[in-house]
Amino acid sequence: MSLWEGLTGQAEAIAVLEAAASSSALGSAEQSSMTHSWLITGPPGSGRSNIAYAFAAALLGARGDETEESVYKQVVARTHPDLGVLSTERVIISIDEVRKLVAASQFSPSVGHYRVMIIEDADRMVERTSNVLLKALEEPPPRTVWILCAPSEADLIPTIRSRVRSVRLRTPAIEDVAQLLQDRDGVAPDIAVRAAREAQSHIGMAHRLATNAEARERREQALTTVLNIRTVSDAVIAASSLLELSKADATALTDEKDAQERESALRSLGVAPGGTIPPALRVQLKNLEEDQKRRATRSLRDGIDRIMVDLLSLYRDILLTQIGAPGELINLSILNNITAVAARTTAPATLAIMDGIAEARRRIESNVAPALALEAMLVKVAVAGRGA
Repeated sequence: MSLWEGLTGQAEAIAVLEAAASSSALGSAEQSSMTHSWLITGPPGSGRSNIAYAFAAALLGARGDETEESVYKQVVARTHPDLGVLSTERVIISIDEVRKLVAASQFSPSVGHYRVMIIEDADRMVERTSNVLLKALEEPPPRTVWILCAPSEADLIPTIRSRVRSVRLRTPAIEDVAQLLQDRDGVAPDIAVRAAREAQSHIGMAHRLATNAEARERREQALTTVLNIRTVSDAVIAASSLLELSKADATALTDEKDAQERESALRSLGVAPGGTIPPALRVQLKNLEEDQKRRATRSLRDGIDRIMVDLLSLYRDILLTQIGAPGELINLSILNNITAVAARTTAPATLAIMDGIAEARRRIESNVAPALALEAMLVKVAVAGRGA
């Protein structure tokens, strides 16, 4: 199995990283394509973390005795002794988490030529936390490699950007994502194409839409709920409905993972299923539950944002229909509704609604109560429809 298998539509980025890993394997004194710190950027769903782990496996397998496949399995499972990973289920990465990873980066590799440290969602570091990482990037140990992942270079402070080599991922083509779903997940071609299109080439979301009928139903329900808004009263009711849909989506994502984590934690602590938890171990489970609560909060915010991204795609389709612009529509499954709304509203009204959705996303990001932000957004939908 190739390390880079399944990384759809990223041939240019893979070529850069493969060349760097190959040059490091040669052990040449002049490794012009290899550097000690990397930044992998790209839009959501482009596979930033997947390509980071593939690159880490290539580096950790270079000049080593283990096979490429065995190293990759250890990296994906995060059990390789020379791999350090920082990912968070919370809104921000804490300074203590970064300090712990920086301390671990100072150790020499134990089995390979490199020690690789990966930070997923590096854009979730505030400036004070970023400065802790900056010191490690300025004076890294000779065989430590840092790999950061973020949506764009602008999401990191300038001093970090100046010390990393950036590799930019692109949005995969819908056809490439659909083919991946068929080959990897055995999805039927028509469902794969629809999921890839409605996910707007976000690989993770496309997988979920293609393999989970309930997720598809919740998405369509959210769109039709907004399309049926006629009055301000409708907007308030719809805001509550969208919030409930977001909660249902977030719960579906977190419940199964929470149960698996708890079962694994009990097993590692030597507690039999259904057994009594000794008082001395309850603190560890309490910490796990607190982490899961924080993840639930982030999952809900992500769920609300997913709905607003879907709504932007909906009104983008309506706008294209109104102005007769070329371009394939995203939400073809509700084409009749799109055509009807496009006929009874105007392009300026649609643009105003899209501005309102973008503003709601910014407000929620700034910790405005989601219910209030959704209500304000959907009132604009009601007003635009009434104006028409």
